[in-house]
Amino acid sequence: MTDTARGGLFRPIVPNQHSRVTYAELFFDLVFVFAVTQISHTLLAHFTPLGALQVTLLFLAVWWVWVYTSWITNWLNPEKTPVRLLLFAMTLGGLVLSTSIPTAFDGRALWFAIAYAAMQVGKTVFLWASTLPSQSLARANAIRITSWLAMSAVFWIAGGLAEGPSRLVLWAIALAIEYISPAVRFWIPRYGASSVADWVVEGGHMAERCAGFIIIALGESIVVTGATFAELTWTTENVLAFVSAFAGCLAMWWIYFHKGAEAGSEQISKSSEPGRLARLAYTYLHMPIIAGIIVTAVADELVLKHPGGHSDLKTVISAIGGPLLFLFGTILFKHSFRGFLQLSHGVGIVALCVLAWFASELSPLALSILTTSIMIVVAVWESISLQSSSAE
Repeated sequence: MTDTARGGLFRPIVPNQHSRVTYAELFFDLVFVFAVTQISHTLLAHFTPLGALQVTLLFLAVWWVWVYTSWITNWLNPEKTPVRLLLFAMTLGGLVLSTSIPTAFDGRALWFAIAYAAMQVGKTVFLWASTLPSQSLARANAIRITSWLAMSAVFWIAGGLAEGPSRLVLWAIALAIEYISPAVRFWIPRYGASSVADWVVEGGHMAERCAGFIIIALGESIVVTGATFAELTWTTENVLAFVSAFAGCLAMWWIYFHKGAEAGSEQISKSSEPGRLARLAYTYLHMPIIAGIIVTAVADELVLKHPGGHSDLKTVISAIGGPLLFLFGTILFKHSFRGFLQLSHGVGIVALCVLAWFASELSPLALSILTTSIMIVVAVWESISLQSSSAE
């Protein structure tokens, strides 16, 4: 936010200095390891069109509450005791939210809705209360955000009280309100819309926060793979499925972190409009990346348990869909700061689409090996191409 004299509970602006991620923020992230696990297990247990739609809505809610908190802690200073206490309260709310995920469309719907609404509205009211009289732009933006989140909270609570399809509709409306609000710059009567220039964001901190969530998702994938493999009788097929799952996870790490994460952090730190880039690249475009990792983890568990025979529809969708979502997200993410579409990622997307045509004829193990091979080729190709271009 453009108030130059930031003080009170706000992070100090230090030119040419990166604001580090604090231990309080990392502690807050721990609950989202559990949340991601709950989402993947819920998808595995309800792998139907309706179940997938419900889990998608829950995933979008979890991501949105986390990324909004990252924006808040980009402005506020978690080293200050009141902000730290806010994060601890948010951690408790996140734990309630996460434990409610498996039955969010059943017995614990209202708990999920209350936890979510309280986290979203509570932290923005805190931001509003934290602004000093001299921080007119920061206060106006806090009022705008609070107004939009309070409106969506009505639909969250109403959905928690509703039954059947009405709950899904009401929660979809609530999410639509929240996802549209940044795109319209939180316009409200009297205050109007915020300017992109109003959103001063510490780019390195935002990039590091989102990279941390990628680690959370990849870590959950490793936990699922290891826990499933430990319970099985170790046959040749299971061992190969285990190696393929690990190699696929490693390829995803390489594609995101080898060049992309650091380049994105540098670009947003140098950008004249870091708020715009943070909104596009880190708020919106990271969603398919993380969703792809979660869906791939579901596929890995399915393949580990049933590596032989023909691949059923559930295995095909998750084994192909996970890497597709990941590559779709990463190619757009890297385009947002490189200005061109990475050829290796595009070829990987095409290869996965071609593989989908005959995937049902393959065994789950063969399908896993092929999708992993495609991801490895993408990772190696990008590394070589970027190394060659930098050497010229």
